[in-house]
Amino acid sequence: MNSRIVIKLGGNLITDKSSQKTIRREEIDIVSSILAATYDEGYSLVIVHGAGSYGHLLARRWSIDTGAKPEILEEQRGAVSQIRTDMRELNAEIVSSLARNGLRSEGFPPSNWAEGTGREFVGDLTMFEREADDVIPITFGDVVNTGDMEEFGILSGDDLMLRLSLELPDVTHSIFLLGDAGGVMDRPPDQTGARLLPSWKPLDDIASNHIPEIDVTGGINLKLARASEIANVIGEVWLLDGREPDRVLELLRTGKTVGTKILSS
Repeated sequence: MNSRIVIKLGGNLITDKSSQKTIRREEIDIVSSILAATYDEGYSLVIVHGAGSYGHLLARRWSIDTGAKPEILEEQRGAVSQIRTDMRELNAEIVSSLARNGLRSEGFPPSNWAEGTGREFVGDLTMFEREADDVIPITFGDVVNTGDMEEFGILSGDDLMLRLSLELPDVTHSIFLLGDAGGVMDRPPDQTGARLLPSWKPLDDIASNHIPEIDVTGGINLKLARASEIANVIGEVWLLDGREPDRVLELLRTGKTVGTKILSS
């Protein structure tokens, strides 16, 4: 293997985030075909995927992101169990899509191996180094135990991207595939005149459109924060349009593509 790529399939790319458990199989299959081509060119892959409508809506309804609330704790625990089940279902869809494209993969739900939320979560990441039997490891945003009074919380896929990109050996590229934009935009992508930024660094100002009613993990703001931390160590950190996944191959082959390169602070 030439190098390791850590790549995230955004929740808005693989699901319709506004509609409970609405999957986008066609988009997943297209991305899977590009990942297969990437693997065939000799790259080692680690895949992270978002929760989208398989996690965010139920988590928001029962305030899972803010921890245990005594007055609704029974309902919250039921929601935690359901979200974990739903996330395994979504992960299985991605594993199946990769298999249809000739890739063997295995999911590692964070609720099985991680504790705590944010960038300081605790968990053994060595399972993601393995390349035995050519099995590609996959993980995802999930509800995890916190080991404190809050009882549970949401471990974001962006925090997983940070730790995996920085702690696994031989990582050369950390790539975030978006479902609603070509990369970092100077204003919300649904606004007239929104412009794609070819590069972005932490002091660059943008107008974001984080929607807390849907996204419980910080949206584009958290993504940019984690991507900029990764860029302090990894030279190639990009936000790309997941609806045009061939840009991943173009980037790997030529060193450039349409999208946003994240620069270090």
